[in-house]
Amino acid sequence: MTSKQKGILIGIASTLFAVVLLQNTQVVSFKMLFWQVSMSRIILFPILVLIGFVAGYMVGKRSW
Repeated sequence: MTSKQKGILIGIASTLFAVVLLQNTQVVSFKMLFWQVSMSRIILFPILVLIGFVAGYMVGKRSW
């Protein structure tokens, strides 16, 4: 895959991610143990994606 193709793919993925974020601006509440957290989905989604990438990176780097 050439760098031009990678750039196009990253641009498409970024655009789709931005559209999903802009369509989900409602406030959601969820409970974690004894805490109740309320935040906008536009903030929650990138946090969850970042956690997923970090977890995937850590599992990928782990030597079995």
